[in-house]
Amino acid sequence: MKRRLRIWALSLATAMVLTACGGSKPSSSGGGEGEPIKDLVTWEASGVRELENFFILNTEQAKDLNVLCNAYSALLEVDHQGKLVPAIATEWGTDDGGLTWTFKLRDDVTWVDVNGEYKADCTSQDWVTALEWVLNFHKNSANNTSMPTALIKGAQEYYDYTKNLSAEEAMALDATNEKFVELVGIEAPDETTLIYHCTKNAPYFDTLCTSACLYPVSAAEIEEKGVENMVGMNNQTMWYNGAYTITSYIQNNEKVLTKNPAYWDKEASLFDTVTVRMIADTNTDDQLYQTGEVDHCDLSEATLRTIWDDENNQYHDQLVEKLPTKYSYQIHLNYAKNNEDGTPDTNWNTAVANENFRQSLYYGLDLTGYWSRTNFIYPTHCENLAYTMKGLLYFSDGTDYVDKVVEQLGYSTKNEGTTSQRLDTTKAAEYRDKAIEELTAKGVTFPVEIDYYILSGNQAAVDSATVLKEAFEAIGDNYVTLNVKTYVSSQNQEVVAPSLHSFIISGWGADYGDPENFIGQELYGVDSAYYSMNYSNINKATDPDLIATYKEFTELGLKASQIYENTDERYQAYVDAEVFMLQHALVIPAQYEVFWQLSKINDYTKMNAMYGAQNYTYKNWETSTTPYTTEQYEGFASGANA
Repeated sequence: MKRRLRIWALSLATAMVLTACGGSKPSSSGGGEGEPIKDLVTWEASGVRELENFFILNTEQAKDLNVLCNAYSALLEVDHQGKLVPAIATEWGTDDGGLTWTFKLRDDVTWVDVNGEYKADCTSQDWVTALEWVLNFHKNSANNTSMPTALIKGAQEYYDYTKNLSAEEAMALDATNEKFVELVGIEAPDETTLIYHCTKNAPYFDTLCTSACLYPVSAAEIEEKGVENMVGMNNQTMWYNGAYTITSYIQNNEKVLTKNPAYWDKEASLFDTVTVRMIADTNTDDQLYQTGEVDHCDLSEATLRTIWDDENNQYHDQLVEKLPTKYSYQIHLNYAKNNEDGTPDTNWNTAVANENFRQSLYYGLDLTGYWSRTNFIYPTHCENLAYTMKGLLYFSDGTDYVDKVVEQLGYSTKNEGTTSQRLDTTKAAEYRDKAIEELTAKGVTFPVEIDYYILSGNQAAVDSATVLKEAFEAIGDNYVTLNVKTYVSSQNQEVVAPSLHSFIISGWGADYGDPENFIGQELYGVDSAYYSMNYSNINKATDPDLIATYKEFTELGLKASQIYENTDERYQAYVDAEVFMLQHALVIPAQYEVFWQLSKINDYTKMNAMYGAQNYTYKNWETSTTPYTTEQYEGFASGANA
């Protein structure tokens, strides 16, 4: 039978017969007046955005994946328009509506060490080895399991099987073990052919190939290190098959990525080196840009105001508004918070379980000042009313999935004003008064103390937290008080693991092109639900009404996941689940990231997808040693929207 192959991300309801023929590259469209940059210098915030895990299969955190996407290569990549293009897989497709997917791989991809020295060939078996690792509970906990267990035949069964083994038994298994071969729907009939069997029709399965859960690992690397040492690998011991090797890593200082001489894509435009500087205060990048020490900066509110208000400022004509990042940020409430001594924070846990209390926050928080910290020129560009990220999914009539959510919630899909659409002080006061009455009867004392943690010594975080404190406490005198607390270096280890937070503001970027990937992170009683397991701790909650609400939401989410014959029906079912979650304020949408910047990088030439882990790949970027101008960026935007 003739196999259908495709190289673009297609409609979920459609399949096309295409021939793979190389990736799309951005066209040069009036770049800066300087030469292309050879050694890029960029930056990240230390403490909150520092790489902590070098094994791509073992992390779902952007701060890790934003670096590791350069060290590892996947089956597929995305281009500057967010379309799927060939990578290690040169051809791919499905004959049966998404039940079976076949990928034909390059035969010239190799694994190398940090010095670029050959270690092994990269073959189809490396994806089989990787999937066994991901699904083995004792090897990988539940990291990156949500997508494979939902989509790949037998994946959930194998995960459950290993979970019931002892650690010693599970760690001894590899991809050749009888149970894995028997249960899991993956085949490597030869070194350049890879086949996945799905649990259901999944015409969007290829979008999953850009996510960490479907990256490869070599069995030879596992053998070299030992199973017990894989998760703890570092830049000097890991193997690479990506565009760069991480030749230097000084924690919370800087890391240097060096072009991999063995990289398979010989036509790619790469930097000789990329240096990622870690800065303790996110206002510092403004200064570093002005002194020529980094090649771009996200402008702090103060710096942006200074430049914007002065037409004679040397940077005034270089101000450019960035593309929105791929993350939809939410206020994730913690339903099983602990005090610093490890005892339950009963006062908070009782309050947050109360729906009227949550609704008072949902309608009462005026986040305009918080958005202004990112974009004071157009703060409502940052307003987020939904949970799923806009631009990710579209109904068959072209309607954005998020627009459906927003409309069903009763809001406009475009806010051209200067104030929040969701803010309703009258509703907030009504919910507040009901909450006070109900919670007082349960012994809750007011004001309810809310603990919010920021990185110690980070002035930008202090400024943002100050704005948040004002927003929370404006809901009512003596109703809530926000305690701004600090951690030293790791939010995960110092705050999230001991469950000290009342809430965390966190953004989720899709791993693949389906609403399941967003809604699935909040489900009750599901191990692979990332936010439920880590931030909300809903599975540890004890309030029966709260649990009943979460179970009803979870039922809606699971019901939606079983609809696959009609994409519009599937999406609408997920819209209903998402709207239910928001109407009960189980989470509270916070913001989109739409920064202003000064830059020597044309953002419109970067990989740009609302799913996957690849947007930070330093490949085929157009750059200029002299800054881009406002006018040039307006031209880039016009071309992208044409």
